Formats: sequence, structure tokens, C-alpha cells
Amino acid sequence: MTGEVAAEVPSPAPKPFGWRFTSPLLLGSTLNPINSSMLATGLVGIGIDFHLGPGKTASLISVLYLCSAIAQPTMGKLSTLFGPRRVFQAGILILLLAGVVGTLAPAFGFLLVSRALIGIGSSAAYPTAMALVRKRADSVGIGVPSRVLGNFSIAAQVTVVIGLPLGGILVGVWGWRALFFINVPLAIIVFVLTSLGVARDEPIAAEVRRNVLRAVDVPGILLFAGTVTSLLVFLADLTSPIWWLVPVFVVLLAALLLWERRVSSPLLDVRMLARNRPLQRTYLRQVLVGLGSYSALYGTSQWMEQSAKLSALQVGLILIPFSAVGIILARVVSGRGWIRGPLTITGISLVATAGIALILTHQSPIWLLVVMTLLFGITNGLASFANQATLYLQAPAPEIAVASGLYRTSNYVGAIFSSSLIGITFGKAATDAGLHTLAWVLVGIGVVLVLLVVLDHSLPRNANGPASAAS
Repeated sequence: MTGEVAAEVPSPAPKPFGWRFTSPLLLGSTLNPINSSMLATGLVGIGIDFHLGPGKTASLISVLYLCSAIAQPTMGKLSTLFGPRRVFQAGILILLLAGVVGTLAPAFGFLLVSRALIGIGSSAAYPTAMALVRKRADSVGIGVPSRVLGNFSIAAQVTVVIGLPLGGILVGVWGWRALFFINVPLAIIVFVLTSLGVARDEPIAAEVRRNVLRAVDVPGILLFAGTVTSLLVFLADLTSPIWWLVPVFVVLLAALLLWERRVSSPLLDVRMLARNRPLQRTYLRQVLVGLGSYSALYGTSQWMEQSAKLSALQVGLILIPFSAVGIILARVVSGRGWIRGPLTITGISLVATAGIALILTHQSPIWLLVVMTLLFGITNGLASFANQATLYLQAPAPEIAVASGLYRTSNYVGAIFSSSLIGITFGKAATDAGLHTLAWVLVGIGVVLVLLVVLDHSLPRNANGPASAAS
């Protein structure tokens, strides 16, 4: 011993976005889309057990989409009042209950209730996760956490890859009830990980506790639900439009806007949305990306099975490059924080995808189909991170949860609209002519996406660049 006092070496500061914090948020955000894709493998078995046709069982898909489209912004609003961690975990508990109801369902109506609860519960994850990420990023002053946002994009890509195979395994081994039961262990895992890795919320404000109903804006939620429901039901089947829903939608939308302008704690800050034109354009881009992506994915898949006479396994193998390219590009783009360039290429690659589709026939070689899915993978991989990062920049910090919920709602609008677009272009069968008609529509969507980027001077080149909040 020399008698010298050794200098105390400070321990390294913990990473603000370590796995303990991000893993429950990432896993939670995948529960909604994975429940959407898994169910496709169980519809036939459900129909047989309950003696129902395909039209009736398909309502299990639409009820989740509808409830999710309404619940995403609503859960975002609740998180601003009661804390994102509380709402995140409350949603997980609702998901757990949904899993139990679906597993034990004695009649088809219980499955509808279960799917509605799955839509509501799982919808809490994404907007609250964005709020938690934003809060932590702002607290340490690191700007836009591009890699974290990229991980959410990658998680969505992985969900596309594993949803159908996982559903097929569950149904094949344990039957369709396993599609509902799987939510029970997943919910428990996510709840425990959140309890261990995410800090508790601050106490609920006294004003909120004194007047919960006013703070929550129940009339605003009901008007929003009616507006979204009338729009989505109308868009779901444009082959036989329910025209009376159009004036209903207009009236409900006007009532929603008027109500939200006059209340002190609105569900939607319509004044901010009216001023924030860049954010409006981001929502529009996401609607178009959802419309183009789902139309291309499900339209070409149907055509490959019906006209090209490929098996479901062959179609699945052909679509592997779609997901693989999307995952790789999401990682590359998020690592560099690029926004403007990827958004431009998104539209160009959708046009290129449609260009391949225009020359396809039922006798086309497999390699040409693979090229098409590669191009489509570029669209999906680039748009996911770039639009998400743009939203993060454009939405005010206090509104990030609701804004993120509306972002997901925009995607659901595009997804549901795509089912009608496919029905209109294909008619009764997915023929070569129908595919070519769909391709021309995709060309138009791609061109509009490019113009929305080129003409939008508020869009930054990367996530660390300046972004205009209103223009």
C-alpha cells in the first residue's frame, strides 16, 4: 500500500434505450398486427365449428381493424391524462382478458367480443410506446432516437414474416382456439417486462381526478368513433357502396370538428392539426402507403394463387424477399436517419413494382415475380421508418401519443380501402387483366407519393435536420 487514495472511477451511465426499456414496448407494439395476420389461418376451422360461412367469419378480421382504428388515438389521449405506462399496462390486461374470452368462447358472438377487446387492448401499445420514447429522448436531450424508431419499423416487418406461419403452427397443433390463447402468455410477459423496465408514471393531475369525464372528452371519443366507423364501413365495399353513409360521415365529421374546437380537453387538437399542414401531409402519405402496400401485397398474392396457379407455400416463399428487403432497408435508413430520400424512393419503387405487374401474365417466370416482390419490399421498408420519423418531428411533444394513434388510424384507412380497390379491379376472379388494372392504379398512387415529397419543402433530409411544425 502506498497510502494513496485510488481515484473512484464513475460507473458508466445506463443507456437511455437499453433492452429493458425497449423490449416490452417493441413486443407490445407487435401484438396488434400479429393478431391481424394470425387469424387468417383459423377462419376455416372457426367456420366449421360454429357452422358459419366465410363472410360471417371474416367479420372477425374487420371488427379488429375497426376497433383498432378508433382505439389508437383514444388510447393516446388517455395516456396524456393518466400516464403512458399505466395505459400501456391497462391495454395489456385487456388483451389478456380477450385471450381468455376467445379461448373459452362457447359461441361465435364471444369471438367477436374477444376480437374487439384484442383491438382495443393492443391499440394501447403503439401510441403509449411513442409517448414513452419521446419522454425519455427529451429527458436526455438526444433529439430523434432514429435507431429506436427503426426498431419499431423492423418489428412491424418481422410481424409480417412470422404472423401467418405462427398462426399455421398454432392451428395445426392445438386448433384455432390457440390463436386466442397465445395472447395470454404474451400479455403476461409484456406486463412483467414493462413493470421491470419502464419507470412509473408521475401522479395523475388533481384536475383530471376531479373531473375525469370532462378530461377524457367522452363526447369527442363517441363522435370520433362514429366518424371513423361510417368512413371505414363505406370504404370496405365500394363494389356495392352504402351511399347513405356519405352524408352520415360528413355530418359526424362536422360535429366532431365543432365539438373539439370548443372543449378545453379535446381528444383531437383540431386547431393544431389545422395549423400543422406538414403533419396533415404525413397522414395523407401514410393513407396512400397503406393503400398501395396492402393492395399490392394481397392483390398480387390472390393473382399468384388464382391465375398463376401457385400454391400458398410457393406464394409465401416468393414473398420472403419482400420482408427481408424491408427489414434490411429499415435498419440502414434508421441508422442514418434519412427521411426525404427514402420517401421519394418509396413512390418510385411502387411505380416500378406496378411496372413489373403490368407485364406479368399467368405464364410469367417465377424470377419475375421475385423481382416484383423485391421492388415492393423497397417501398415497404423505406416508408415505414421515414413516415414514422417525420411524424415524430412534426407532432408537438404533448400530442405525440394521440398523433401516433392517428398515424395508425391512417394506415387502417388505407388497408380497408385496399380491400375495395382489389374487389373493383379484379371483380369475381384475380385475372391477368385485373392485375394490370390494379397496376395502373398503383402507378397513380406512386406518382402522387413522389409529388407529395418533392413539393413538400418542410420535409427534412434526415431526422436530425430542421422540421417545420406548420407550413
